[in-house]
Amino acid sequence: MYLDVYDAIMSHRLTAGTKLTEGALGDIYGMARHHVRQVLARLAADGLVDLERNRGAHIASPGPREAEEMFELRQLLEAKVVDKLAGRLTDAHRQALRELIERERNAWMRGDRPLWIRLSAEFHIELAKLAGNGLLVDALRRLVSRTTLLISNLDTTGQQPCSFDEHAAVVEALGDQDSTRAQAQMARHLDQCACRLLAPAPPRFDLRSALGKDAGTRKQA
Repeated sequence: MYLDVYDAIMSHRLTAGTKLTEGALGDIYGMARHHVRQVLARLAADGLVDLERNRGAHIASPGPREAEEMFELRQLLEAKVVDKLAGRLTDAHRQALRELIERERNAWMRGDRPLWIRLSAEFHIELAKLAGNGLLVDALRRLVSRTTLLISNLDTTGQQPCSFDEHAAVVEALGDQDSTRAQAQMARHLDQCACRLLAPAPPRFDLRSALGKDAGTRKQA
């Protein structure tokens, strides 16, 4: 259930503000409500779901003020990440990052949006891991997941808000041990990520379909 909901959120099949009910999820997966609550709590810890008393669970829907603050914080944290990494990346690290970017590019070219979005987010987490600060990784994981909800999926042509080409430019600058250029490339990239926001969630949707489950099919935990 966690992976299905995560993928549906990251690919925008479940859009910001969508209500997730314990009963509906339990019916789809054949799970008891207390197990569903555990999954929702994990999604909330990852910043993808908001849990509110008497309102239940909703896909996180950051407002304009929160969105601005999150991207401002990402600018500060990810500038620190690339500054720490400039001159420290090994050949193996650079090759692994290039392979991740190539997988991201291939996913986009194949039209595999869920995988493309996941790999785009993973690039930022991998950079944080290489910087060697566990608390920074945790903070960025939540921020990256939550800000991914804001990136519009309406424009499917041309340069994308979270671009593999921009990721490649950051890695190239890091490989040249140019901290100033790496920070500038990351700042430009994050500005592009923030340039479009999600449209409001559609008023009606089918939860089972959004999670990729055929009607009448139940998945046991």
